[in-house]
Amino acid sequence: MVAMSVRTQSSEQPAESAHRAGFACFVGRPNAGKSTLTNALVGQKVAITANQPQTTRHTVRGIVHRPDAQLILVDTPGLHKPRTLLGERLNDVVRTTWAEVDVIGFCLPANEKIGPGDRFIAKELAGIRKTPKIAIVTKTDLVDSKTLAEQLIAIDQLGKELGFEWAQIVPVSAVGDKQVGLLADLLVPLLPEGPALYPEGDLTDEPEQVMIAELIREAALEGVRDELPHSIAVVVEEMLPREDRPADRPLLDIHANVYIERPSQKGIIIGPKGKRLKEVGIKSRKHIEALLGTPVFLDLHVKVAKDWQRDPKQLRRLGF
Repeated sequence: MVAMSVRTQSSEQPAESAHRAGFACFVGRPNAGKSTLTNALVGQKVAITANQPQTTRHTVRGIVHRPDAQLILVDTPGLHKPRTLLGERLNDVVRTTWAEVDVIGFCLPANEKIGPGDRFIAKELAGIRKTPKIAIVTKTDLVDSKTLAEQLIAIDQLGKELGFEWAQIVPVSAVGDKQVGLLADLLVPLLPEGPALYPEGDLTDEPEQVMIAELIREAALEGVRDELPHSIAVVVEEMLPREDRPADRPLLDIHANVYIERPSQKGIIIGPKGKRLKEVGIKSRKHIEALLGTPVFLDLHVKVAKDWQRDPKQLRRLGF
C-alpha cells in the first residue's frame, strides 16, 4: 500500500503577495525637495529641479516599476499663499491631485524648522480623512543626527496637534540616495491591488513637448532666481525631423519660445551679446538629447507676454 501525502500550504508560510498599482503624490511647500525625490525614485530626470521655489507647474507623473508593484508618482507644485492668478491655479492643481491619489507624501526639509507654510499644508491634509499620509523628511544629508531627531519628534507632534496619525515618518536624502528604496517599500503596501497601469519601460506620461519645454525653463531659470523666479514660461512651437538626413544620422529641429513678462527682462535672459541664451541652449539641449535619444538642433527665441501670470487668456495660451 502506498501512502500518499498532499502538501498543503502551512498558515505560517506567507502567501505570494498580490501585485499592487496606484498613485502617490508628494506635497509640501515650495522647494521642499519633491521633484528631486521623484527623480531619485524613478532613477531618471522626469521632474525639473532648481534652487528657487515654485519651479514645478505641471503635474509630472514618474513611474516606478517593481516586480511587486507599479508606483506612479504625481509631483505637484508647492502649495503656497497665491499672489497671482497663476498662483491660484497652481494651488487648485494641488488640491485636485490630493483628491485622486492613493497615498500622500508630505515633504518637510530636515534643515528647516516647521513653519507657517508647513502648518498651512498639514491643516489641509488633516481634512483628508481616508487617504493615508506619510511624512517624508527630506535633505537629511544637510543635518546632524540631533537636528534630525528633533525634526522627527516635531513632525510626529504636528500630526497629533491636528488630530491625525502619520502612516509613517521616513527620513530620506535623495541627493545622497539614503533610504529612497525604503520609502518606495513603505509606499507600495498602501496602494490598491491590481495590474500595472503603464507599459514596462515608461517612466512618465508627460507629453515630450511639455518635458522639453520644462528642461529649457529649468536651464533658463539657473542663475536668475533673484530677478525672474516666476516670470519665465516656455512653449515648444515645433518639433520636426530635419529633411535630407541619412537614416543613421538623424537630426531633430526644435523651435521654442521663452516668454517673459516685461521688455526689461529680455536683456537678463539673453545676456551680453546673447551669451546667456546660448548657455541656456547648450545646457538644455544636452538634457533633451538624453531624453529623446537623438541629436537635436535647438532654436530659442525670447518673447514678451505682458503680465502673463495675471492674464487668463495668456495663461491658457501658455498651457496653465
